[in-house]
Amino acid sequence: MERTTQVIGESGTFMAALERASRAAALDRPVLVIGERGTGKELVAERLHRLSPRWDQPLVIMNCAALPETLIEAELFGHEAGAFTGATKARTGRFEEADGGTLFLDELGTLSMAAQDRLLRAVEYGEITRIGSSRPMRVDVRIVAATNEHLPDKVDRHEFRADLLDRLSFEVVTLPPLRARAGDVVVLAEHFGRRMASELGRERWEGFGPAAMDALVAYRWPGNVRELRNVVERAVYRWEQTGPIDAIEIDPFQSPHRPGAATAPKPPAVAASRPAETDDGEDPVVACEEGPSDFKSRVSRFERDLLARALAEHRFNQRATADALGLSYDQLRHALKRHDLLNAGVKRSSPGRGWHRL
Repeated sequence: MERTTQVIGESGTFMAALERASRAAALDRPVLVIGERGTGKELVAERLHRLSPRWDQPLVIMNCAALPETLIEAELFGHEAGAFTGATKARTGRFEEADGGTLFLDELGTLSMAAQDRLLRAVEYGEITRIGSSRPMRVDVRIVAATNEHLPDKVDRHEFRADLLDRLSFEVVTLPPLRARAGDVVVLAEHFGRRMASELGRERWEGFGPAAMDALVAYRWPGNVRELRNVVERAVYRWEQTGPIDAIEIDPFQSPHRPGAATAPKPPAVAASRPAETDDGEDPVVACEEGPSDFKSRVSRFERDLLARALAEHRFNQRATADALGLSYDQLRHALKRHDLLNAGVKRSSPGRGWHRL
């Protein structure tokens, strides 16, 4: 394998996945590689090809998500001149290019149902037909496909053909995410760091300091090996001191000046002994500090004080108070009843004479 395409790792889960891929490489059968982004699916596909009897034949790679749906079939199977608008001359497809070798279909789950129908025939009978042609041609191609989706779920949702999945999943190699590969973060970080130091022309590689290595090991790596490589290489080229690298920046977008970041200065702190005045010069409503200090009691006192103040401001007119507080009349009445304020502003004039407003 070339220096830039090495498969590196020593954890048990990763080695088990590589062993499964290596055993399947010698068989002329389709293989499906499953894994999260950045786990090395393309490297495993290359390994399957290099260890197979087709190692000296073409390895053709196609990312199914990189093309619009209208062009995928033409890309896979080719087309004749005049087959559609813009097809000024005939073009061979990826199947013809990979004849005798391996065709790696990345992001398989993004294929349209129409493309899946044509792919099924190519996999099952070894025949393809260029768009605009009525003459099928035979091709000898081994299919290796990759996806980061759970294809049986797509089958259940009628988004992927069950018979195509059956034919492509002779062997399924599931690559573990980096967070499940115990010890491999250290191994990979050393590899990428040493390689970057050599690329920069540095005479010595002094490794990572304890703080940097702790940060690398503690992170969850949602982007897996690809993300780790970027972080390590960035740390190496930014480090301009002597000695082990001991500064790691996981998120290169982290900045107080990034778009959308809160840049407005915070208002100065207000002394607790003297509440600040509001813009209109009135003191804000604050919770009374007397009595029990637990949360529920303080909230209840605050709410009662707020209601009492609002009632007084609106001369105990409950409808006007409700409007001012943004409450319905019934909501206000319920709150007043809960705080024994329902008859606030009302007094009995004399025995037997009833109530009237103050």
